[in-house]
Amino acid sequence: MNPGDLVEAIRVLETDLPADVEAALSRCEAEEEGNSKVVLGAILENARYAREKGIPMCQDTGTLIFFVRGAPDASRAHEIIEEALIRATDEVPLRPNTVNPLSRENEGRNLGRWNPIVHFERGRRADGRVEIGIMAKGAGSENVSRSYMLDPDQGDEGVKMAVIDTVKAAGPKPCPPIVVGVGIGGNLEWSGYLAKRALMRRLDCEADDKEAARLEGELLCDINALGIGPMGFGGRNTALKVNVEVGHCHTASLPVTVSIQCWALRRVVAEWNGEAFRVCR
Repeated sequence: MNPGDLVEAIRVLETDLPADVEAALSRCEAEEEGNSKVVLGAILENARYAREKGIPMCQDTGTLIFFVRGAPDASRAHEIIEEALIRATDEVPLRPNTVNPLSRENEGRNLGRWNPIVHFERGRRADGRVEIGIMAKGAGSENVSRSYMLDPDQGDEGVKMAVIDTVKAAGPKPCPPIVVGVGIGGNLEWSGYLAKRALMRRLDCEADDKEAARLEGELLCDINALGIGPMGFGGRNTALKVNVEVGHCHTASLPVTVSIQCWALRRVVAEWNGEAFRVCR
């Protein structure tokens, strides 16, 4: 694997909306009417134009988050990701989004202190491949995401209230129809990881935990009942999908993070088998 391989994966990430996301948007367009239908038509046209022209589908190319599994040398993998980000910033191009949070200084390469954000995940694939998942998270959706430390006795209802309150407060700001990643468990920071990891799952798949899968369906109905609709114009589809991931937590805690993602759910998965690199979505 070399930086050039990852640059191409990032190019696909930014310019080619995943098929399952585009299919969900098309389904919503068929269900809506008036301004909401017009907006969804424009979104779909934007996605098609970006793919055909090979240009980013949104001017906010986001913060890139990497999920790496099976890398034999984490240090080298991190170096490759850094090199790829520098090149992708010029070649895709990516907007230079990474700044010092206090001085707001921007070094112009989407790098900086504690960046890029890379999660090295445990476990190896049986076939020995290295798997790299990449997500682009824009500020419009990230800024309305929220974390909660609930009391354990708040249970399912507390989780649902946290999600619904977050979506209500967000309103049209994150460019709905949104995808909602919900991380339940772990601790404060791990619930955030779980919520982001949930957004890497396809929209046509449910959680492998039966209680999480139940929550996904119930929350999607509750969110769409809010009537915020595409870009806030009202309608049946405020969310395309809710994806929930759970992790065991302390007996006295119930951590919940709600990670809201705009309609442009930019994610890609790539594989390296030791000889060839391929983007497999």
